[in-house]
Amino acid sequence: MWEKIVQTAGRDALGDFAPEFAHYNDDVLFGENWNNRDIDLKTRSIVTLSVFMGRGLVDSSLRHHLTTAKKNGVTKAEIAAIVTHAGFYAGWPVAWAVFNMAKEIWVEDAPALTERERFEREILFPVGQPNDAFAPYFTGQSYLAPVSTEQIPIFNVTFEPGCRNNWHIHHAKSGGGQMLVCIGGRGWYQEAGKTAVLLTPGTVINIPAGVKHWHGAAADSWMAHLAVEIPGQETRSEWCEPVSDGEYEKL
Repeated sequence: MWEKIVQTAGRDALGDFAPEFAHYNDDVLFGENWNNRDIDLKTRSIVTLSVFMGRGLVDSSLRHHLTTAKKNGVTKAEIAAIVTHAGFYAGWPVAWAVFNMAKEIWVEDAPALTERERFEREILFPVGQPNDAFAPYFTGQSYLAPVSTEQIPIFNVTFEPGCRNNWHIHHAKSGGGQMLVCIGGRGWYQEAGKTAVLLTPGTVINIPAGVKHWHGAAADSWMAHLAVEIPGQETRSEWCEPVSDGEYEKL
């Protein structure tokens, strides 16, 4: 799950004068196009800045997109490289104008975001603390953050790239099992004897009691999912063998 982009600038400035244009700006350009995640927000920001520079647009709208680019994970080093590269094609005076804005946005003392911090900005729930209690049952680093500890227990489990848990089974005399709701990144879920299922934001997995399975991040992506513990009688988890590198690399 990601934070939906909501734009009202069109209606705020032109709602009465040009309502159709305001609709296209707020509902289509930002409401649909910017919320389409076929490419990530960081890439979309870089493309937008390049187009602005190519057209020589260095007004307040560019400042907005520079600020958005920083929010979407573009670092100080990256924006310097992007503007320098685009300057050869868009013109040196344009590059100077962009740098004059960018240096006010990427201030010198701003610490670079870690990969964990960047991913945490993409998801609705906190990453939490290292999942040390269950570390023996994971390959790689995972994190755990409680979302609800009353009524139905819900936890946000975050996996670093390549991290996955062992094969395991949720047992119950009655009821039980687990539900997974992917909220960020890309990962995998697999039941014994079945093809692995790709996890992307919004994917919901229902795991009945007694089913042997594993889940974790893709090799090149962080992944976070909510783990919803289904109430049951005499519930327990049985941890089995790790997912071998050979099994995992086939994905």
